[in-house]
Amino acid sequence: MKQGKAVTVNTRNLSEIHRDYGLPVPAHPLISLIEWPKHQIPKNNFSGAIVSGFYRITFNTGLSGKSKYGQGYYDYSEGGMTFVAPTQVISPCVYDVADDWSMYTLLIHPDFLWNYPIAKTIKQYGFFSYNTNEALHLSDKEKSTIIAIFENIQDELNSRIDDVTQNVIIAQIELLLSYADRFYKRQFITRKVVNNDLLQKMDDMLDDYLNSDKTLSEGIPTVHFLAEKLNVSPSYLSDMVRSVNGQSALGIIHQKIIEKAKEKLSGTNMSVSEVAYELGFGHPSSFTKLFKTKTNLSPLEFRKSFN
Repeated sequence: MKQGKAVTVNTRNLSEIHRDYGLPVPAHPLISLIEWPKHQIPKNNFSGAIVSGFYRITFNTGLSGKSKYGQGYYDYSEGGMTFVAPTQVISPCVYDVADDWSMYTLLIHPDFLWNYPIAKTIKQYGFFSYNTNEALHLSDKEKSTIIAIFENIQDELNSRIDDVTQNVIIAQIELLLSYADRFYKRQFITRKVVNNDLLQKMDDMLDDYLNSDKTLSEGIPTVHFLAEKLNVSPSYLSDMVRSVNGQSALGIIHQKIIEKAKEKLSGTNMSVSEVAYELGFGHPSSFTKLFKTKTNLSPLEFRKSFN
């Protein structure tokens, strides 16, 4: 297919999205569930990337191809579910279809959630910020659960829309997100070997960082820094660490810093200010506050108790 110059398009109108994909007009202006086998292979009639104004939840099996979401690529040959928040960039994709291919795409405009608690709670689900190579892979039973929810939403959209329709669909979306959260936590456990390897790399990386002079030039290591080096999203790293280790990624960083601070306070004559600056703190008071929060002792009290 002849490609034109890639242009980022801010697509906020659901009818425009349906038109771009060659689909019928949506039944509702703010929400649509596309069951692709009933239409055709998803093929964009545009060459540029999209800044989606919608929450986009996709589940597919048997589809081959790659698409770029945000800063990462998603390999569709692996199947699974992906979650994209509004303002995230989505690029066009070319697909090959297997015999048993199926795909659902749920598009939800934020205005559809307005005045419902989910308008706030949906932002608390970290998987909307995951990279696309961190897709949710479902068991057969889990697939049946998700598809049943999609079918309930589709039934509502295909029926006569009344003043109860939105309440019912909102309830189904809340259920879908709750199951996705549960299934991701299951995935963190079932991929324990891979995740333990990731945790070990994170541990080694923090040791190397704190044992070098990087703290003087670059400051305290951050979750974003570690995630970038480990090729995962910050949200995924935080959720995975908490699920496997029972502690946040930031908590592990702080724990490492406190361990290094204890070494310096007990084994050197450095002042508290010198220890703070060497560990990357811009202000000694920030270091003292963190140290006391984690140990119930000030740095000076720790040094005296140790001696």
